[in-house]
Amino acid sequence: MARATTPRRKAFNTALAWAVGLVIFFPILWIVVLSFKTEGDAIRPPLEVLFDAAWTVESYGVVQERSNYVKHFSNSVIIALGSTVLGLLVAVPAAWSMAFVPSRRTKDILMWMLSTKMLPAVGVLYPIYLIFIKLGLLDTRTGLVIVLMLINLPIIVWMLYTYFREIPGEILEAARMDGAGLREEILYVLTPMAVPGIASTLLLNVILAWNEAFWTLNLTAANAGPLTAFIASYSSPEGLFYAKLSAASTMAIAPILILGWFSQRQLVRGLTFGAVK
Repeated sequence: MARATTPRRKAFNTALAWAVGLVIFFPILWIVVLSFKTEGDAIRPPLEVLFDAAWTVESYGVVQERSNYVKHFSNSVIIALGSTVLGLLVAVPAAWSMAFVPSRRTKDILMWMLSTKMLPAVGVLYPIYLIFIKLGLLDTRTGLVIVLMLINLPIIVWMLYTYFREIPGEILEAARMDGAGLREEILYVLTPMAVPGIASTLLLNVILAWNEAFWTLNLTAANAGPLTAFIASYSSPEGLFYAKLSAASTMAIAPILILGWFSQRQLVRGLTFGAVK
């Protein structure tokens, strides 16, 4: 029997949740506030910034004049979506094999794949950099799509494997008895049943690829630089221009924040898929 929650306890939990949410969201809020201030006001004490400093869009105008935001934005979209779609094309058959044709080594393979995420990225930067130079992939969107797909592939496989394991194997056996081949089984039976899980996997990996900074800063220059490189261009040896850096950061994170806001229901549904029997 569920334990009743008192009004005082419910109020405390609500206040605590709002406090934690505010702490997590405050850095983003402060970046947005600073983006509407001048460089002189941006370095003033916080209370003066909020109540005494004038609001202006000057920093956004300077950022638009100095940088090609549309180019960086399109690079981010192509790289994030391309790496995610390519990862799904590889991960769906792999997760299907592990979920429905298991072997004694399945758990070991999954753990090995996950362990690759624990490797410091800088440990493989040099060989990947040399490979990119040899293949002509340096500062190209194709190269970044491949790299981001590979570094996020373990997460995609793990998530899809978890969702596929919740689908009864008898359904796939019935499809085979009706004459469905492997291709039809994956495309017309398995994939539609796992749409919530696949959608949440897609959304999560788009966010991971969009926010990736290490590889995008080290493997790109002027041509294929996404929005992470766009933000980094406002950190110079002469010092940090807080207002302009905040404006560039706001312009970079706004699209993914909007995407996350409108897709949060689908993301939560997918992440909890199969959690309740």
